[in-house]
Amino acid sequence: MSTYKVGYFVGSLSSTSINRILSKALIRVAPDDLEFTEIPIANLPLYSPDFDDDYPSEARALKASIAAVDAILFVAPEYNRSIPGALKNAIDWASRPWGQNSFDHIPAAVIGASIGQIGTAIGQQSLRGVLSFCNARQMTSPEAYIQYSPDVFQDDGEVTDDSTKEFLRTYMAEFRTYIGMVLSVLPRSPEPTGDASG
Repeated sequence: MSTYKVGYFVGSLSSTSINRILSKALIRVAPDDLEFTEIPIANLPLYSPDFDDDYPSEARALKASIAAVDAILFVAPEYNRSIPGALKNAIDWASRPWGQNSFDHIPAAVIGASIGQIGTAIGQQSLRGVLSFCNARQMTSPEAYIQYSPDVFQDDGEVTDDSTKEFLRTYMAEFRTYIGMVLSVLPRSPEPTGDASG
């Protein structure tokens, strides 16, 4: 049985991020043959095409981190009905320079938590549009819009509600299956390929 390396983005920079707690919960219930590495985004400068000929070290490290994994998991909040700025900035860095799009063909999944009932649904649609342009191979089902409650999600990622835990377990099992399907058709290249315009 293959072991797949999953890089994950936490879209919030908050020290009390509920989506970081969600990421811990997802890792807890994920299949044993998935290995997780967080890809940090807080240290990235703001992207500008002026850097395309000479990428800063933080952006090169970002692209190297994506190249080193088999799949990407986005765990992100919804800000003003859209993508958090820090996450969009990271995606912009990773998809450039032209012809070196790190997300090309990579298996990807999107999930997010909010205290509201729609659980980042609109923000996820915004993110999916960007990832579609970047040619990421997105898992479209099951969708996962998580309503966060501190009574259900403990700080260490333990989930106290059985139905919520089972939903997250099923979601991660589906993601593992999806990764295997995509990589059987589109094996990962050690060098990023594909284009993203700007």
